[in-house]
Amino acid sequence: MSLSRQEAFVRMHRSSRLTVTALLGTALITLAPLSPAQARSLPAVGASSETTALYDDEAGGNANADDPAIWRNPADPGRSLVVATAKEGGLRVYGLDAALVQSIPAPAPATEDDAPGRFNNVDLVTGLRTPAGRADVAVVSDRGNDRLRIYRIDPSRPGKPLTDITDPAAAPVFSADQAEINDQRTAYGLAAWQDRRTGRSYAVVSRRNATELALLELRPTAAGTVGYRTVRTLTLPSSFRLPDGTSWTPCGEPGELPQVEGMVIDPANGVLYAGQEDVGIWRVPAGLDGRPVLVDKVREYGVPGTYDPATEDCTPGTDPGFGGERLAADVEGLTLFREADGDGYLMASSQGDNTFALYDREVSEHNEYEGGFRVTSVSADLDGSEECDGAAVLNEPLGARYPRGLLVVQDGHETSASGGEEGRESTGFKFVDLGAVTDAADM
Repeated sequence: MSLSRQEAFVRMHRSSRLTVTALLGTALITLAPLSPAQARSLPAVGASSETTALYDDEAGGNANADDPAIWRNPADPGRSLVVATAKEGGLRVYGLDAALVQSIPAPAPATEDDAPGRFNNVDLVTGLRTPAGRADVAVVSDRGNDRLRIYRIDPSRPGKPLTDITDPAAAPVFSADQAEINDQRTAYGLAAWQDRRTGRSYAVVSRRNATELALLELRPTAAGTVGYRTVRTLTLPSSFRLPDGTSWTPCGEPGELPQVEGMVIDPANGVLYAGQEDVGIWRVPAGLDGRPVLVDKVREYGVPGTYDPATEDCTPGTDPGFGGERLAADVEGLTLFREADGDGYLMASSQGDNTFALYDREVSEHNEYEGGFRVTSVSADLDGSEECDGAAVLNEPLGARYPRGLLVVQDGHETSASGGEEGRESTGFKFVDLGAVTDAADM
């Protein structure tokens, strides 16, 4: 890739989300939304450890932390792993001490004029049925190539527990050809699961700068690789009828629709929760064969905006008061806290005010809001989580280090003394004792 072409892709990647912090307003509905002071008053939890900072520049390999997943080692829970995406920097695998175990590069561009691989989101499937037996796999959305990549997890391989088993014949998820791939309206958010009724494994994938979702079935091959096929697609709304009869579309760059990234599936009831960044959280049948329901809205819902091409920002208009109460755009990092009795919580990153919202897992309870918390600084050497893009929670014992489970959250602004360097865009992941979260948030 020539330098000028590469720089163009870097600029395009870094402008993947418009600056919308100026849109933070106050929605005057039944209950008053959280003000900045109220957001700060939510229970605070400190991280136990953090990964080494990633740097989104040439010297740092254009690595940008985004989305984590937690794999539990059933034979030795204390040696479980965290698999996390680093965008153009590929994939990172960490131990429970947050130390790097394995680094996997993203695929190189097909030609010097094409987009490089760029790993956006990751999720896990345990017990994938293959001709060689059951396998635990990490499924990754490669936004740069519009494909899924599948990695087998093998803890018997110290230092290299993940192996790429993607079918070489795997086709683009949304794009018709390489030219469309280079436009980067490609595979973006991802959630994977196994259907308990059939034993088949699936992934739901969202499309960047669009509202389209695709249901893909994972298909193991006789050669030991894993491919996929599209089962069906679903398009979420891009414009909305407001209570006053007017129509509203979230402000964005011309031609870009309000995209979905954070997603999680509750396998117990076959429900997908999808975070449409500037809109709110949708509840959808995981098979994409039913009517979407908007569980909660961001505060900015309904606020008109004017896009300024010079600054690539949106200037907000008057807030009509139709927004939600608990989420500040973008809504990101959806993950599921499961309890043994089937209860639990849907957890969402409220990126605009650096908080995390908790919703009842039970659909019969209409996923009502149950509270929230923040991940805050412990010391100069261990900061909190800001502008969180991705999160993963596992409510199971993980050895002596995390006997009550683990929460891993992305930190979009690494500032600790042991991490970020001044003048460099740095990100990372925070490891949080789940017991501390449940105690603080009274879960």
